[in-house]
Formats: sequence, C-alpha cells, structure tokens
Amino acid sequence: MRVLFSFLALVLISKTAFALEVQKVTDDVYALIGEKKQRSASNLANNATFGVVLTKDGIVLMDPGGSFKGAQVIHETIKTITDKPVKIVVNTGGQDHRWLGNSYWKAQGAQIIASNAAVEDHKERESMHFTALRNFLGSGLDGTEAVYADTTFDDFHTFSLGGMSFEIHHKGQAHTPGDSFVWLKEKNTLFSGDIIYVERILGIGGMSHSGSWIEVFEALAEFNPKHIIPGHGHATTLEKAKADTHAYLLNIRNKMRAHIDDGHDIMTAPKIDQSAFSYLEQFSSLAGRNAQQVFTEMEWE
Repeated sequence: MRVLFSFLALVLISKTAFALEVQKVTDDVYALIGEKKQRSASNLANNATFGVVLTKDGIVLMDPGGSFKGAQVIHETIKTITDKPVKIVVNTGGQDHRWLGNSYWKAQGAQIIASNAAVEDHKERESMHFTALRNFLGSGLDGTEAVYADTTFDDFHTFSLGGMSFEIHHKGQAHTPGDSFVWLKEKNTLFSGDIIYVERILGIGGMSHSGSWIEVFEALAEFNPKHIIPGHGHATTLEKAKADTHAYLLNIRNKMRAHIDDGHDIMTAPKIDQSAFSYLEQFSSLAGRNAQQVFTEMEWE
C-alpha cells in the first residue's frame, strides 16, 4: 500500500541516480527537488525542481526531467506517492530539464504542453543541449531524443484534468525566452519554472534577459500565491521568492547601471557588489558570470 508523504523524504531510486526529495506542499500537490548543483551523471540533468499534482483522473507534471533516464527517475519517485498515470506534462521553459525528458513521457501516452517561444528555443538550442549533456552525463544521456510539445500556445493556455483547472501564462523572457508559470487557483499554488530560484543563485545566460525577467516576476507576483514551487529549491513563499530572485535581479541591474555610467568595462563587471546574496548556493560560481552577462545586456540600453 502506497503511503502519501506528510514529511520530507528522500526516495532512493537506484544506487547510481541522485534521489529526488519529495516535499508535500498542500493536499494533492508535491515538489520533487533535485540537486542545486551542476548537471552530472548521477543527477541525470534533474538538477531542478519539478511539480506534481494529483487529480482523480491522473497526474499533471510540471517539467519532464533533463533526459530519458532522468524522466524515469521522476516516474519512479511519483510511484512512491501514487499509482495514478501521468496524463499531462507542462514544459515551463527552454532549459534541458524543462523538455529533454519529453520522449519518455510521450511513450507513456502523456500530452505535452509548452509555449511556442519555448518550443522555438528547444529547437534552436537542441544541438547545444545534447553536446553539453553528453559531456555531463555520458551514457546517462542514452535513450534521450528531442520530442517537442504537441500542444502549444502564445501567451495563455488553460486546461482541466480530474476537476482541476490549470492556467499557463507566458509573460515574456526570463531565464529563457519561453518561460511560463502555471497557476492552480484551487490550491492557491503557482509553479514558476525558472522564473523563480530559491536557496541557490539564479543564472543569467545568453538566453536570458534580466530586465524582462523582473517584469515577468512582477506579473507572477500579482497572483499572490500562498505556495510556490520554484524552478530550483524547495517549495516556498512569495516573500522568499522576492528575496532570492526579484531582489537579486534588481540589485545586479542597479549596480551594473552605476558601473556602466561610471565608465567601467566588462572586465571589471564581476567586481560590482553582490555580497548581500552570498548566502545563496553556487554564488561564487555564478555571480561574476551573471554580472558580465548583465553588462552585455545593459551596455547599449
């Protein structure tokens, strides 16, 4: 008999795969929490957080995992919660863990949904994703194929399953061009994908735009959710999301504007003061890179 978790538990899937932590957020809603580190052969590119909603007719899964084998790990973890099938998978963005597990779920008969901007990003960066993941995962990438969403939308999409209604909103570019969030009003819960990072520093890359990201976050915050399942880290509150994501983005842009206005260049951009966020995991690895990327964005603004 399967036991629904009422506490945080580590689920051992195998001796080689990193165990996803299962966090019950509210009734019928769970977060599956992966490592807050780089992709690796042990985590199978599941270095992110995934959302699970149980309905009477099956499961809605927010994000499929970063590889075919990573999706299998997610499925085995879900089976510790329920034996219901996964019926719908939402790709909330363009990163590998937001779509490269699609082939596994498609084989299970699930419907896959993503914004058109996300699918365009998947196609544009597909080769780069596979090349990088082969280096990170080695044989852990075996079986992974590029499978795109079969239901797409521009800005807004709604669907129902088992009496629950889900809204997907794409408000613009954030961590990636196609980032979306999912609002489940009945549970006062929002699944943010990579729009929100908690506990670890967010990453600003060439596919990101920090200015637009702030606007997308503020649009999300208008829903005033009680529960947030972020793209990275444990389920959280809007207050914590503002502290770890929104405040970080405001700080780096404000400091970079002053840096540029004072005539400094990209080589010294990493020296801007981000020390208020040094408590975030991966800070030493990403803060300097983030600064140089924001300099590139803002140099001609």
